[in-house]
Amino acid sequence: MILKVYAYKNCDTCRKALRWLEENDVQHEIVPIREQPPSETELRRMQAVYGGDLRKLFNTSGQDYKALNLKDKLPRMSEAEALRLLSKNGNLVKRPFTLNERAGAVGFKAEEWKTKF
Repeated sequence: MILKVYAYKNCDTCRKALRWLEENDVQHEIVPIREQPPSETELRRMQAVYGGDLRKLFNTSGQDYKALNLKDKLPRMSEAEALRLLSKNGNLVKRPFTLNERAGAVGFKAEEWKTKF
């Protein structure tokens, strides 16, 4: 399975991550995160990567997160509600969101990516 990278073209972190993938010859497929957010299945896989911590999947610095007051609402949401919300609104997902058959990561840290991808 090729590395699937959910990214936003105007995101500096996404551009750095994509540049790193190119420089390191990592085959990948870019998916526009706003138009095609990760599925609930992919979100569950990523949640497992982060030890079940659902908050790690949210773009907590984003405007949508703040506008929806998720800082206060998220702790009271069920896991299913939170995953459904993420799967419907790519702006809420921390990016880049990357998955392949054996690894996953949200955000970009070159050292972490070296060991995973």
